[in-house]
Amino acid sequence: MDRSKATSTDKANSDKAGSGADFLGLNLSGAPVGSLAARLAEGIRDAVLDGSLPVGTRLPASRTLSDDLGVSRGVVTEAYQRLADEGHVEGRGRAGTIVVSSPVRPAAAEPARPRTTSGPVFSDLEDADFVDRLRAAPARIDLSPGVPDLSAFPRAAWLRAEREILTGRSAADLGYGDPRGTPALRVAVSRWLARNRGIRVTPDDVVVVAGVAQAFFLLAHVLRGEGLQQIGVEDPGSFGARQQLRRQGVEVVPVPVDAEGVRVDALRASGVGAAVLTPAHQFPTGVVLSGARRRSLARWVADGGLVLEDDYDAEHRYDRAPVPALRGTLGDDVAYAGSVSKLLAPALRTGWLVAPARLRQKVLALKRDVDLGNPALGQLVLASLMESGAMETHLRTLRARHRRRRDAMVSALAARLPEAEVQGAAAGLHLVVTLPAGLDDRAIAEEALARGVKTHPLSLHRVLPGTPGLVLGYAANSAGSADAGIRVVADVVRGVLDKT
Repeated sequence: MDRSKATSTDKANSDKAGSGADFLGLNLSGAPVGSLAARLAEGIRDAVLDGSLPVGTRLPASRTLSDDLGVSRGVVTEAYQRLADEGHVEGRGRAGTIVVSSPVRPAAAEPARPRTTSGPVFSDLEDADFVDRLRAAPARIDLSPGVPDLSAFPRAAWLRAEREILTGRSAADLGYGDPRGTPALRVAVSRWLARNRGIRVTPDDVVVVAGVAQAFFLLAHVLRGEGLQQIGVEDPGSFGARQQLRRQGVEVVPVPVDAEGVRVDALRASGVGAAVLTPAHQFPTGVVLSGARRRSLARWVADGGLVLEDDYDAEHRYDRAPVPALRGTLGDDVAYAGSVSKLLAPALRTGWLVAPARLRQKVLALKRDVDLGNPALGQLVLASLMESGAMETHLRTLRARHRRRRDAMVSALAARLPEAEVQGAAAGLHLVVTLPAGLDDRAIAEEALARGVKTHPLSLHRVLPGTPGLVLGYAANSAGSADAGIRVVADVVRGVLDKT
């Protein structure tokens, strides 16, 4: 039974101003009826994660809190159950509902703090260990892009599916599996792509990989073996993808991106035979490849070009209609890669590759040599979530939460850094803010990190000269953390501007 289902009491109170609850200053006024439990759970969850509700705290009785908030008791019990499923609280009978989860990130801090880094992080981008150093750099508030709200991981659904898989499988199922991936997950992925990305493929077209990174590792090796020495990359575009291709011995050729997406005229002029593109939500700018550019790209493909499509966080959209994947329209001239890193968690290291038929056997042979295939148990659990509808449910929850966090960051930027122009807010997990010309965005990011706030300078993701800026992730941060982080960034920028 869905305890958050709207009742007549909820409908009567959903538009009521009310005084809210003294507990955490919670107030559900104005929330849509169907989202009351989710909104309440989020407010309590954020307080647990930022340390406002330490381990051992007893939550108010459901009847008491429902009376304070002017909602039905079922809304509160549903919110408490969600938090229990996620491992944040535990019901202890007459002792009440108790917080059992420790904070995973510290509370918002004041901007002026001693330096926390041991040395410059952005000084040598060509260092082979740069990405690892950046990820490992300590920060009180991490505004790095590309991370969803990991606290929302559907632990209860995952555990249920895992138990069902373990109790329902024979001993033979625990042996070496198909290097392409388990049949169950390849079926589930083919159906997921048809439902959500407009791609019609068979399970035999799908290869399960250890994330998009491995997909492009495999493609780069196979293409280089066929004599392809150069691959085009969007500029600005992912620094990590660019470095990975270089490590595989491929020369990367930057292709400019503007307000309509990648410039296909420049792509054609570059002479490359393949290009890595993020057409549904370009990283990092957030622009969508326009219809005119898609038609030009189709002509480039017809002339022999190959698109390596990274469907980067395409499911996370808020203010625009879904954008179809290129694979769905250009077919087998596109090598398509996606993953659950932005849907569930990067730690799962699970993705999928739909390679052109002419490359598929070579990709599979290399995949077999590299690791004999991904671990099977996690694939089976993921397949169960995809087929049961739990993934769509989780995605809807994430979209609502990410939208609120995006709005909070946009508001913080408008209030604290009005000089910045915000881009890419309609979808994704991050924002791009462009800064006044002449500023050194790497120096700004370095100083912000020294004060405990991690960001990406926009120039990190450029090869060609361009406007300075910052890439700011919002999905993994509460509104309070985001505001505190933006306060630090704004102080750093303002300090630089005052000196110029």
